[in-house]
Amino acid sequence: MTEKEYRSAIEAILFSAGDPVEIKRLAETFELPESAVQTQMDILTDEYAELDRGITIIRLNDSYQMVSVKEYARWVRKAMDLRRNIPLSQAAMEVLAVIAYNQPVTKSFVEQVRGVDCSGVIGSLTTKGLIEEKGRLELPGRPLLYGTTDHFLRCFSISSLDELPPIPKDEDRGDRGRQLSIFESEEDKEASDAPQDDKVTGTVEEIVSEAVEGK
Repeated sequence: MTEKEYRSAIEAILFSAGDPVEIKRLAETFELPESAVQTQMDILTDEYAELDRGITIIRLNDSYQMVSVKEYARWVRKAMDLRRNIPLSQAAMEVLAVIAYNQPVTKSFVEQVRGVDCSGVIGSLTTKGLIEEKGRLELPGRPLLYGTTDHFLRCFSISSLDELPPIPKDEDRGDRGRQLSIFESEEDKEASDAPQDDKVTGTVEEIVSEAVEGK
C-alpha cells in the first residue's frame, strides 16, 4: 500500500468506528510501528484541517476520532432533532474542576475540598460520561478513584490533560478558588484582565452542554 492508501484506510476506520480509535489499534491493524502510523495520522489530521469542511479529526490522548465541526453543531442538532442538554449546575462544575486538576481522586477527597456530600453530583457526572472510575485506592475499604474521560477533553476542545490552563497564582482566592478558576465565565476572566483562550469561548456550562450532546 502507498502512504495515501494507508491514510484512506485510516479514514475509513475512523468513520466506521464512530468512537475514538487508539494508535496502538491502528498499528496492530496495519502491522506497522506506532510511529509510522502516527506520522500518517498527523498528515491526515492536517489535511482535514486545511479542507475547511464540516468534518474534522481530533486527538484524544492516544486516540483519534472523526467528528463534526463544532461551528455546525446547531444544524446537526436541528437535522437530527437533538435536544440541548440541561447545563451543569455550579456544584457539578466545581466537582468537575476538583477532579480534573487532582485526578485520580476519591469521593471523600472531593467532599473534603467542597465541604458537602457529592454522591449525587459524582453520579450525574458519571452518567453524562464526563468522569469515570479509575480503579480503587489501596486503603481500607478500597474507595473508588475518579478521573475525567475523553468526553471531558472534547468538552474543552483539548487533546490531553496537559493542555488544561494553568491554575492562576492568586493568593487572595485560596487553594479552592485557584482549583476552580478554569470554570469562570468569559465575563469573569475579562473583569480580572486575564488572558483569553481562543479555544474556550462562552461559559463552561455552554461548552459542557455541547460536549454532552455528542458532537
